[in-house]
Amino acid sequence: MMTGAIELPESLANAFWVLAFGAPLLVATMLAVTGAGTSDAVRAMRDRVTRWAWAAAVPAGALVLLGDAGERAIPWMLFGTTVQLDEIGRPLAGLAALVYGLALAFVPRGPDGRPALLAALMLVCYAANLGVFLAADTVTFYLCFTAMSFTGAALVIHSRSASALRAGRIYLVMTVLGEGAVLAAVLLTVRAGGVMLVDAGAAVSAAPERDLIIGLLIAGFGVKAGTVPLHVWLPLAHPAAPTPASAVLSGVMLKAGLVGWIRFLPLGEETAEPLWGAVLLALALIGGFAAVPVGVLQDDPKVILAYSSISQMGALAALVGVALLVPQLADVCIAAAVVYAVHHGCAKAALFLGVQLWDVERWPRWFVSAVLAVAALSLIGAPLTSGYVAKYGAKEAAGDAGIPWAGGLPVADVLPWIGVGSTLLIARFAWVIWRRERPRHRTPILRGVVWAALGVAAVWPVSRLAGAFAPTQSVPKWFSATTWWDQSWPLLLGLAAALLVGRLAATVPGRRSRLLHPRGDIVPPGDVVAIEEQWVRAAGAWSRSGMRALDRGGRAVRAQLQRVPTPAPTVERAQLRIGTWAGSGAALLMILVAVIVWLGLSGGHA
Repeated sequence: MMTGAIELPESLANAFWVLAFGAPLLVATMLAVTGAGTSDAVRAMRDRVTRWAWAAAVPAGALVLLGDAGERAIPWMLFGTTVQLDEIGRPLAGLAALVYGLALAFVPRGPDGRPALLAALMLVCYAANLGVFLAADTVTFYLCFTAMSFTGAALVIHSRSASALRAGRIYLVMTVLGEGAVLAAVLLTVRAGGVMLVDAGAAVSAAPERDLIIGLLIAGFGVKAGTVPLHVWLPLAHPAAPTPASAVLSGVMLKAGLVGWIRFLPLGEETAEPLWGAVLLALALIGGFAAVPVGVLQDDPKVILAYSSISQMGALAALVGVALLVPQLADVCIAAAVVYAVHHGCAKAALFLGVQLWDVERWPRWFVSAVLAVAALSLIGAPLTSGYVAKYGAKEAAGDAGIPWAGGLPVADVLPWIGVGSTLLIARFAWVIWRRERPRHRTPILRGVVWAALGVAAVWPVSRLAGAFAPTQSVPKWFSATTWWDQSWPLLLGLAAALLVGRLAATVPGRRSRLLHPRGDIVPPGDVVAIEEQWVRAAGAWSRSGMRALDRGGRAVRAQLQRVPTPAPTVERAQLRIGTWAGSGAALLMILVAVIVWLGLSGGHA
């Protein structure tokens, strides 16, 4: 698959590995130590460290570009850790370094308070996220996955608003459920012989509890990947979290669930998994399409982007489902999923950070609009963008694999229709963001240029990545009329549908406010979780009324017992004595003696 990078001297390679994980943790520690200080000098140092926190992502980026492939042991880390730069971890680690680094650069000038704390939390999350992508053994993978997940909860509740606390509670509930499923699956996998990740898929395939492990893996990692119906935390967490945190949540952290599937599921083994492949494919396609009507009814750009992530992750999950159904397509589906993940991470991070540029930092309106438009077209898969490469590869990777419950309808024929939904969501996003007011202060030029490069120039690294996977990964012809049409008709159809809806909303009485300006109570963010919360509140009200009825019944019984004649004086005195410490101790001692005597007599007769 992908070839290794430049060979480095052993000492320099070790330094890169140490700094890749050590630099973000060291900077986070510095921010934590200076956070307790109140003097002007300490505050000035904390501000400088916060402004330069993005530099902690540089060592991992250098490692991705220059590090040698293969496994490497780090004995002092996590009681012994094995890491690797393989064809899966290397591009995703590069994505993490790029997105986290740029998001950290957006922290100091953002509207959110306590930027030092936010930067420290993001650095810890970044180190754990790197560990998920680069781990080579199950223990390291699980510990990093857990650290990343629970640090993400602190990012969600950073603003401490009521909506953030609610989103944090739901995020924690879903995370705990997912972590429990992942832990159970990992323990069973290790018992079956999958200590190293390279052996995990075969171990799961040969394990007696194979179906149980696969079900746990799909559910556990499905929480992090935003798979329906486990997606409910996503549209609540994204608008609640600060914008830089939303960028890494959607652009990078969601990919941890995908990596978990790739590392642990029996992809490419001799035995196909028709049941679980069909289940994952069904959930993936439901998420890919169902997120669209819910997302277009939202009026917050970050919520719309969250539902767009659910839809896009549905396309990624569909590739994993195909790999389970048809083992012969596993390699090409994994390659296509990695390329798609890198493309989606770049485009979605550019869109989220663009919301902050639009809302908080003053750049020319035409400049921000142009970059957002290119990032949006890339997300849809328009020609000459990174999405053009990624979506073409995904469709080609699915090959002739059919949907079992749809009469063998090819998955490749269904995936482009997810692009139609993506176009509707992006059109809604553009409408909402265009109507928002803009501030008057400016942003540093360098940061804006790097953000623009993330949204515009992602096509080059994504196309290079797709070429590095050859011959398993298909790369489109850049100027082929047939390919252009195959990639463009979802975009054109989605735009036509968006224009039709907009025209209908503008001309039909009574529709304008509900289509263009929907109230939050039509479909609230989190969709099904609102229904679940109503059920929980109803159950709580029912239980409280039941407890009140039991209390009334208990008082009535006690009143009746008070009318019963008082026991004999001797019995009453015995009860009073037993109720003391000495009396109860004596009674307990007599019981123990009686038990010992009984056991002795029973043994003697035996």
